[in-house]
Amino acid sequence: MTTAQPAPAQPAPAEATPTPAGLGTFAGVFTPSILTILGIILFLRLGFVVGAAGLAEALLVIAAANLVSVLTSLSLAAIATNLRVKGGGDYYLISRTLGLGFGGAIGLVLFFAQAISVGFYCIGFAEAVAAMLGSDSGLTVRLLAGGAVAALFVLAWLGADWATKFQYVVMAAIILAIAAFAIGAFGSWDRSLLVDNWARPEGGLPFWAAFAIFFPAVTGFTQGVSMSGDLKSPGRSIPAGVLSAVALSIVVYFGCALLFAGALPNAVLAGDYGAMRQLAAFGPLIDAGVIAATLSSALASFLGAPRILQSLAADQIFPLLRPFAAGHGSGNNPRRGVLLTLAVAALVVVLGDLNLIAGLVSMFFLLSYGLLNYATYYEARAQSPSFRPGFRFFHKHASLAGALFCLGAMLAIDITAGLVAGAIVFGIYQYLRLQEVEAGWADSRRSHHLRAARDHLLAAARMAEHARDWRPQLLVFSNTARRRARVLRFASWVEGGSGLTTVVRVLQGYGRDMLDRRAEALEELTAELKDSKATAFPLVVSAADLDQAIATVIQASGTGPLRVNTVIANWLDPESGMRLTPLGLQRFSQNLRTAFRLGCNLLLLDADAREWEGLSDLPAEQRVIDVWWRPNQTGELMLLLAYLITRSDDWAGSAVRLLAVPRQDDTAEETAATLQEMLAEIRIDAEIVVVPEADAATLTATSGGSSLVFLPFSFRKGRFYSIGGEVDGILDALPIVVMALAGQDVDLDADPDEVEEAGEEEAEEEAEAAETPGNADGAAAPDKHGD
Repeated sequence: MTTAQPAPAQPAPAEATPTPAGLGTFAGVFTPSILTILGIILFLRLGFVVGAAGLAEALLVIAAANLVSVLTSLSLAAIATNLRVKGGGDYYLISRTLGLGFGGAIGLVLFFAQAISVGFYCIGFAEAVAAMLGSDSGLTVRLLAGGAVAALFVLAWLGADWATKFQYVVMAAIILAIAAFAIGAFGSWDRSLLVDNWARPEGGLPFWAAFAIFFPAVTGFTQGVSMSGDLKSPGRSIPAGVLSAVALSIVVYFGCALLFAGALPNAVLAGDYGAMRQLAAFGPLIDAGVIAATLSSALASFLGAPRILQSLAADQIFPLLRPFAAGHGSGNNPRRGVLLTLAVAALVVVLGDLNLIAGLVSMFFLLSYGLLNYATYYEARAQSPSFRPGFRFFHKHASLAGALFCLGAMLAIDITAGLVAGAIVFGIYQYLRLQEVEAGWADSRRSHHLRAARDHLLAAARMAEHARDWRPQLLVFSNTARRRARVLRFASWVEGGSGLTTVVRVLQGYGRDMLDRRAEALEELTAELKDSKATAFPLVVSAADLDQAIATVIQASGTGPLRVNTVIANWLDPESGMRLTPLGLQRFSQNLRTAFRLGCNLLLLDADAREWEGLSDLPAEQRVIDVWWRPNQTGELMLLLAYLITRSDDWAGSAVRLLAVPRQDDTAEETAATLQEMLAEIRIDAEIVVVPEADAATLTATSGGSSLVFLPFSFRKGRFYSIGGEVDGILDALPIVVMALAGQDVDLDADPDEVEEAGEEEAEEEAEAAETPGNADGAAAPDKHGD
């Protein structure tokens, strides 16, 4: 015990110039998707999976892997038919749903994943050709791969039309290869052999190992989506093209697995990657199919990567990428992106086999599929009226299952690569979030938050109100920008990260001109709050009668259980060199009384520029908050607010002093002991200071050197009273002062077992006391004249 002594906003994203004609469903979506799915895994690894795992598990592997593509395709169809899809494919859909952070992260990694894939596919092509030539020289492989990259670069440089024509040649080669295999395998097919191959052979491949080998086969079904900017009708072509490609590929893979199992023993299939060529009616067609499959996959990536980069650059998320937003010709061909893709692919060819990078590429694709599924679930769960997809055959829980399945597949295939890929995407996401880059488009996050707010408000409203749930719901009245910054900063301290603040401006007038004035004032107030980064909501109201408007605002503010419980206003303006007239004080007092009678706590902030600057220069740990204690609701309110202020960063480590006068017949020690017991019960740390008298001299001597002082006050007929008499005579000798009056019960040690509302009688008694001259136990309201 002691005794007395602003992020600049980003410009709107540049729009890619639409293609005048554009590609149709077959050429633009179905063809690149099916050619990428029916790739090297079909020709060189499917037979191995059937032989090493047995037909039963091989069919399960195919089904499980295709479950990802089916669920993602359904999600993709839903989200693509709910937006006017532009260039960028997966990136565009994710960014316009989950926001700039996830969109930017996945867009960047998808570009590099597809660009790296070009190099990998070309190396696969080169190895196949080198094997046919009987050469295993690394130099030969690199030269062949380099030649393939150069040839595909020419097609990508010329544009989607030329590349599409080449894809038709590739498709013909793959169709002939599959036909040759089917004819040959069917001629050797034996039902009894299929039965023998049904179970996994002894020492065979475990399920997840077989899954990891086969899964890359189904990762190409969104290649056509990357061409979204080149399509005539993306909303129609993307669902139809992707779903058709996935459906046909499932039939082909299941059919080929059955043919393998009925044509060759498991031991042969497991020991020969060239089993398809061995069974084919004409082996060279399989070689042509392998070459075609690798080149088609490489070309699809060569077309997709630059278009993702172009869309990402047009959105101006990463400043370094802005030059890549430019397009060439009527088709807006992203030639700068094609050049960068060429550089990445060439680097991969020069470096050769990069196993870790290859694993990361697969994980990036899986992450994009998972985010597409989650984006659809996210959009559907928000239940926004704007979510009206043309494709109806989906369910939000199926989309969520698809997202979870993608996550499980990542961990099952390669947990190290999955964690590294996830960390990279999360790191880019955090970078964009910390940079506070602003998106030039609308996404679904706001709808999601509004839906969550609705659910939580309805749930809270169904529960009984209790004192322990009390949070500061603040209504700040201020019409002057010069003083608003201080009262807003104070409101943010009082809020303590637990409540909500609404800033109100009241305009007097009516008619059409007032509507324009109100809109202009709201725009100004919104910009002011944004520039100051204040966590507050703006509200501007207009009325012919200001006093009536203030009463209406207080009664109408809030939603459901989030009703306003505290009004904050500036005290009289000491910086103007003027005092309010008796009439002005009377109206100020009447407005305060209205708020108080409506059950609001009242806080009046007295802080001039000199005091505020002095506080700003003082470190938080050196600041002192004084609370002049009274054993009533106002005392408890002031103590609670002092505690909430210390939870803000600006006041972390500050000291709170509780100043009290000994109760009648109590010694200073007994008073201190009583208060110490109370502080222990309510779990608030404060230093107890017992003062001999509660008068103006003691007040100024004790708190004159503090940083912030809480004082109870009362008012009557335009005269305001606190400790030591009228407040006008004591405020000049004090630092920043907050005058407080509790308009409702504040229970600092609420019993969770007591659910009935209490304190109504005490609140009525305090209301009467607040309007008694000389009583220092508190009251106040919206600052109209004080501003």
